[in-house]
Amino acid sequence: MAIATATSLDVHVGGKLLFADVSFKLEPGERMTLSGRNGAGKSTLLRVLAGELTPDTGSLTVQRGARLALHDQRPPRESKATLGDYVFSGRNDMLETEKELERLEGQMSEDAGEETMAAYAAAQQRLEAGGGYRWRDDVLAVLRGLGFGLEQSERSLSTFSGGELTRASLARALATKPDLLLLDEPTNHLDIPSLEWLEGYLVDLDAAVVLVAHDRWFLEAVGTSVLELEAQRARFFAGPWHAWRQEQAARQIALGKAIDRQQAEIERMERFVERFRYKATKAKQAQSRIKQIDKKKRSGPQAERRDTRKLRFSFKPPERPGRVVLKLVKGRIEVPGRVLLSGAELEVERGEHVVLVGSNGSGKTTLIETLAGRREPASGSVRTGHNVRLGYLSQHADTAAGEGTVLDAAQRETGLAGPKARALLGGFLFSGADAEKQLSDISGGEQRRLSLAILVASGANVLILDEPTNHLDIESREALEDALIEFEGAIVLVSHDRALLEAVGSRTLVCEDGRLTSYPSGWAEYQRRRDEQSSATAAAAKPAGSGGGRKRRGAKPEQKAARKAARLEERIERAEAELKEVEEELADPAAWSSPGRAERANERHKEAKRSLEDLFGQWEKAQATAESGTPAG
Repeated sequence: MAIATATSLDVHVGGKLLFADVSFKLEPGERMTLSGRNGAGKSTLLRVLAGELTPDTGSLTVQRGARLALHDQRPPRESKATLGDYVFSGRNDMLETEKELERLEGQMSEDAGEETMAAYAAAQQRLEAGGGYRWRDDVLAVLRGLGFGLEQSERSLSTFSGGELTRASLARALATKPDLLLLDEPTNHLDIPSLEWLEGYLVDLDAAVVLVAHDRWFLEAVGTSVLELEAQRARFFAGPWHAWRQEQAARQIALGKAIDRQQAEIERMERFVERFRYKATKAKQAQSRIKQIDKKKRSGPQAERRDTRKLRFSFKPPERPGRVVLKLVKGRIEVPGRVLLSGAELEVERGEHVVLVGSNGSGKTTLIETLAGRREPASGSVRTGHNVRLGYLSQHADTAAGEGTVLDAAQRETGLAGPKARALLGGFLFSGADAEKQLSDISGGEQRRLSLAILVASGANVLILDEPTNHLDIESREALEDALIEFEGAIVLVSHDRALLEAVGSRTLVCEDGRLTSYPSGWAEYQRRRDEQSSATAAAAKPAGSGGGRKRRGAKPEQKAARKAARLEERIERAEAELKEVEEELADPAAWSSPGRAERANERHKEAKRSLEDLFGQWEKAQATAESGTPAG
């Protein structure tokens, strides 16, 4: 049964048509991605689905009783609340049910009449339907998955940064356990471990999802369909993101439009799938749908009205520097009260493209700023090689700060005269009046494009880039990717855009546990080897008393089973802790103060024991498969 059905939706904004005749149906488990340029109406459509806006014409039907949750870029309003209170408020139904059970238990100790007993049974049923006594564990798992520690749940929202508040908003939306989940840029401010956790969470979710994102790897991993909003109209495509992009390019070729460019677009998607292939299960699903492209009907030429403006630029060949362009010797990187890296060593050679990864807070940005000369190491030294010209792009786009217009900033930062500065800006989509915009009025995406324009004109032969894709749409990210691939100088790149990391990097640096480690491969190969190592470690780990086991042979079923066993071990630890907590509660005489409380305590104890026994059973089967490669009977 469809969760939501949209039929011929038209929306006007400021008297102008934003989009027309938008129709689609969403089933449980379907994850529809919205595609379109900035201003096409993607965020507006999400708010229509959330009931915050009403379409001018058409109809929207949402399944009766369906729970909706919207995550957008607006920060939480409850700044005085704690993180835990804010996220748990997404399950107000469960909080209210628990309060009602407590009230009814008190009432039952005085009057256990039929009406009270019936109300108690109904409340108990609602609790079970919402996840039972373990529903709080599910919420805490979301917080952990998005990078929040348990201790942070007691902090006031007012003490968190803007990026952390965005993650808190996402956590609350997920914790709501909606039937229809609406996500606007959910990947913002997530590190790679959190991104991968979110991908797995959404793929396993039994809900309809509609999302807007600019992270190509994420779109490919999560999406099952695409709704394309272009030039006030919509087109639905049933299939993965890359297949839609290929079909889109094929449409343009059929219309005789820029065949070479569109063929290059198809080849780009083929390369993307090759890079994505290491995620074997997801890539296989994606590949199987490529065959559907030729079966799609081509739209007539009269239906094609597209905004064809694209960011296109390249770096000029830089001056040749010495062999070693950057060197960090025995570097100790600190922030107040914390050592991020100790004894760090690094050499970057001429023309080398290096990517730097690590979880949020591991020290990537601080290291980048140190390499760029923006801060001093606590000890050790940073050296630049002969004839090195550094170009630095911070994640805050501060090169676009200051007074005046976009043109003023370009002239001030590059030294170019008016016509040459305008020509530079034109390549970054600042043409005509756009170049006269005040810096205080430009968007985040425009700030980033201006910063890139200044960087390109700098003549740098070593680029140090911290999250260069922030605020950029997919087309601009791909233009940047193309330019960096062709750049003849050296690059040190920090990014959460995994497609960019894999396309650009030939060596991977990892900030982790206070150390800086170098791996002689691109990001995807590094990640593949890391996943295999984690699987092997998980297979070797056993709970106390489980005895030894044969060495894993590395076959694919064994790897899957080993990963499952590792996840189950974590769940077993939590289940054991919960059982201990329940048993300690039962030892308190207050637990037996009323028949209702006693019954509830007993049920919790039985459920906790059943859950633990079930997990041990699952773990034994997974472990047997991990050791033998043969599924346990």
